[in-house]
Amino acid sequence: MLDAASANPTVKGLYIGGQWTPAARTFEDLNPSDNSVYARIPDCTVADTRRAIEAAHAAFPAWAGLPFHKRANALLKIADAWEANQDRFVAAAMHEGGGWLGKGKFEAGYVSEVFRSAAALCYQSTGEVLPSEHGKFMTATRWPLGVVSVISPWNMPGILTSRGFAAALAAGNTVVLKPSEDTPYAGGLYFAEILEEAGIPAGVFNVITCSRESVGEVGDEMIENPLVKAVSFTGSTAVGRHIAAKAGAHLKKACVELGGKDSMIVLADADLDHAARAANFGSFMHQGQVCMSTEKLLVQDSVYDDFMSRFLPRAAKLKTGHTNDPNNVIGPLVNTRQAQRVKALIDDAVARGAKVELGGKAWDNFVEPTVLTHVDSSMDIWHDETFGPVVIVCPFRDEDEAVALNNDTEYGLTAAVWTQDEARALRLAGRLETGIVHVNCQNINDEPHVPFGGVKASGYGRFGGNWGIAEFTELRWITLDRGGRHFPPVF
Repeated sequence: MLDAASANPTVKGLYIGGQWTPAARTFEDLNPSDNSVYARIPDCTVADTRRAIEAAHAAFPAWAGLPFHKRANALLKIADAWEANQDRFVAAAMHEGGGWLGKGKFEAGYVSEVFRSAAALCYQSTGEVLPSEHGKFMTATRWPLGVVSVISPWNMPGILTSRGFAAALAAGNTVVLKPSEDTPYAGGLYFAEILEEAGIPAGVFNVITCSRESVGEVGDEMIENPLVKAVSFTGSTAVGRHIAAKAGAHLKKACVELGGKDSMIVLADADLDHAARAANFGSFMHQGQVCMSTEKLLVQDSVYDDFMSRFLPRAAKLKTGHTNDPNNVIGPLVNTRQAQRVKALIDDAVARGAKVELGGKAWDNFVEPTVLTHVDSSMDIWHDETFGPVVIVCPFRDEDEAVALNNDTEYGLTAAVWTQDEARALRLAGRLETGIVHVNCQNINDEPHVPFGGVKASGYGRFGGNWGIAEFTELRWITLDRGGRHFPPVF
């Protein structure tokens, strides 16, 4: 529970088999606004990980065998428990995750809908009746896999953690969750508290936490353990490649949503005021630490100056600082390592000829909103996912050049297109190498029931709706023979 006076949680241990279990060792979980100790978190071992997987495996038959409406009711209870405790999550998102108050409130309000959407999926895990040339009654039906390992990120610890396991639970799977070592409470142990309060049966949902030093061996156990049947991962492309390769080697399903280098394309006929406001949000929401963040603004040359005259003053109003002050919309980056990486990308670009139109300053874990122009493909920031409050603005001549600039990346998560001509927008959307395209809106969009995911180095598989059910089930062809199948006489 949260101590209201200090906004620091009481950590009860790992959550395995419905029991809170202290670990033999702990690690420091820091508040990125000032690097003070937010909590001491259990640092689990491979043996702890195996116990969690075994608990999930033991709980699987009963959970999978529940009537679907009972699983739906359980998920609705999770939604209610989450909703009743939103203030606790907001405090954790601010003080552990470094998020602005408004970001925490948005995330807290969204998560309950993830579980309500998942409850609805319990009624939609339907199959098909297939024709048979032999007179059989044939069905194709979906069945739960078993234990699903969920590895969740730090940037949206509420939304991206809940999305990672809600559909898996709805389908009848059991879960072992390992949150990021940067948000082990908000993205992990807090969920254990909520699901315990909701009365989810012991072993159905388990949470283990570990330090950065332990994550390699713990993560490998979560993938390679033979009782684990699938992996759900949201995070960096580098880690996602490792997870997908290991899952593939063991012939296990994996749904991986990875990084992005997302563009917003502003055409000459766009509503420039609206586009500038959307670009400000898309570029700097949560310090740009969102896989969908607008990292490149591609603006048609004939309206480039007009757009910049609207965009830059908006961005200049965003205040940077400690999340204790709700006026600071731009909080810290999640840790010192990330802040240094983002500053290094800015410095590299400037050294190679980029121009700082706004911002550029960094201190402690903070980087102020930064707008760069004159960026080209020789600079690391053109290719690398920044994951910070930095956006590139680049002019283009025509649609062909806009498409080429958008597609000039290994990533393919989201794109945004601004134009008054919807037919033109749809034509462009078909040429953009992304899993998601938004017309006349910014890149950061999600809803619990949509097929969310990317292409290329942004991952594979889709979270959300029936697509999520497909990721966490196996398809079985089952037949009933009614005497219509004939065999050669020799048999």
